[in-house]
Amino acid sequence: MAEGQDKPIGEMNFEEALRALEVTVRRLESGDVPLDESIELYERGEELRKACQARLDAAQAKIDKIVSDSEGKPTGTAPFDAEV
Repeated sequence: MAEGQDKPIGEMNFEEALRALEVTVRRLESGDVPLDESIELYERGEELRKACQARLDAAQAKIDKIVSDSEGKPTGTAPFDAEV
């Protein structure tokens, strides 16, 4: 496997997970991977996609929690408790 491809997904930051997903997709698209390995790659890719999506959703929720004043100008942020 490529460097970092065997690292547990839960230990990856967003950028690492996204890079690993890109590598996985390229390998699958190459068509040079045996069927059994393709299935494993697909499963890992789906887990990587879910991890990336969860981090993006949490970031979006934090952005949505920015507190605005009566004129709509940002005045700070409100705490957001999201599990990533």
